[in-house]
Amino acid sequence: MDKLRNIEVFVSVVETGNFSTAAEKLGISAVMVGKHIQQLEKHLNARLLQRTTRRQSLTDAGEVFYENGKRVLEQMKFTESAMESLQSVPTGLLRVSAPVSLGSSVVAPLLARYLQKNPKVNVELILSNARVDLIGEGFDAAIRIGEIGDDRLVAKPLKPYEMVICASADYLQRFGTPVTPEDLKTHPCLVHTVWNQSEGWHLANAERTTSSWPVNSRYVSNDGHALRAAALEGAGLLLQPKVLLAEDIASGKLIPVLESFIPKPRAVHLVYLPDFRPRAKLTSLINFMTENDFY
Repeated sequence: MDKLRNIEVFVSVVETGNFSTAAEKLGISAVMVGKHIQQLEKHLNARLLQRTTRRQSLTDAGEVFYENGKRVLEQMKFTESAMESLQSVPTGLLRVSAPVSLGSSVVAPLLARYLQKNPKVNVELILSNARVDLIGEGFDAAIRIGEIGDDRLVAKPLKPYEMVICASADYLQRFGTPVTPEDLKTHPCLVHTVWNQSEGWHLANAERTTSSWPVNSRYVSNDGHALRAAALEGAGLLLQPKVLLAEDIASGKLIPVLESFIPKPRAVHLVYLPDFRPRAKLTSLINFMTENDFY
């Protein structure tokens, strides 16, 4: 019986709230999650979880074991980090989190180049627009856009995200070219749920002060690639980072508009937890990301 793996599965079940979510996080089946819990309860001769068709809860024994189990996993991670710090050659697994669009378009190929230079390192890149908990979810580093929002993290600045507003030639022929932000009132806009929420687009006016402009949107998505595809089909005006649209703009498929009013570039950082025993693999990633062109 792999006691440490059983503890890891149990802690994940408690923190995610159910077997299926824990299984997805751990990369195993829900059935296997159940087997790990059964092995642990049999070994301890105690029930740790009370499950009904609608919910699960910890027993008294489960609460005690959860708190102690977390400490065991944290101590194991600390021990592994201490051992890694003794290695001069970057070795082991790096877990990195990044936003979906930036991650797939920019971070993924950059990490591929990093692996070529560090053959003893493996990378697990998880793409999500949610802000992950580096400690709780076991990440070594994350790419963050905008405010860091956590003073526990070390933040290394990367190249800022320059924005662009554009549309297809067909769209501009049919609807005309907007000249000022006020023209957005008569144009359908392709809106990203994360960037815009309900506040509209934050564009600079003629005096270069930033304000929120009304956005008329019939097409909203949480994925930048989906919005780009819609823009190429002439569905509306698109506000996105320039790096994600560079090829489309260069080929003439998308045409920039309102260039005097685009939002200020958005800050991008590589964030990680401070470590009094720097690990070779994390140090190598930090150096690579900050010394090479991010895009």
